[in-house]
Amino acid sequence: MQGSERTRIGPVLMVAAAACGLGACNTSAPVLTTGSISGHAAPLAVSDAERDCLGRAMYFESNRSDAGGLIAVGTVVMNRLENAIFPGGICAVVGQPGQFAAGVLTKPMQEKDLQKVADATDAVLAGERHPQVGKAMYFHTAGRHYPYGNMHYVAVAGGNAFYEKRNTRTAKPDIKPDTVASVSIPTFAAAPIPAAP
Repeated sequence: MQGSERTRIGPVLMVAAAACGLGACNTSAPVLTTGSISGHAAPLAVSDAERDCLGRAMYFESNRSDAGGLIAVGTVVMNRLENAIFPGGICAVVGQPGQFAAGVLTKPMQEKDLQKVADATDAVLAGERHPQVGKAMYFHTAGRHYPYGNMHYVAVAGGNAFYEKRNTRTAKPDIKPDTVASVSIPTFAAAPIPAAP
């Protein structure tokens, strides 16, 4: 009987050991971003704390007027999560000093917005991406202008202008954020995401 128990436990331990080794995936060289996949990425199961951090970034960094703005900010967070130059984990990405709104992880959210934010957060974790944000990892308030030549604007959504940083020696002349088309994301029904074990 003991031999058969070992036979059943062995594969389970091997799977658990392999899963533990995957935690360091974000420390390797930069990889393709989820935003580079046209409109969708693989679903991601995260802890309740990580889900909350993502929702808070989306809430405080967009004007919350539509799902498109929320999804656009969520796309940037996920793009950063997959790039080794940013710290690992959603909360670490969102909490990085000087990157997101002050108090993003601690300020209270308005009750009336919680369901909309939860739906958009679940959609991003299920793989939804803003179709124009692409692989962009940066944004600022729409309507502001900066003198840097390496900002390639790709979208305006939720009160923000989203851009990629490009090498100024090889980049083509850029357009102003005012001329980037704003896009609206259709209403969606988010599938529930299982919590991480």
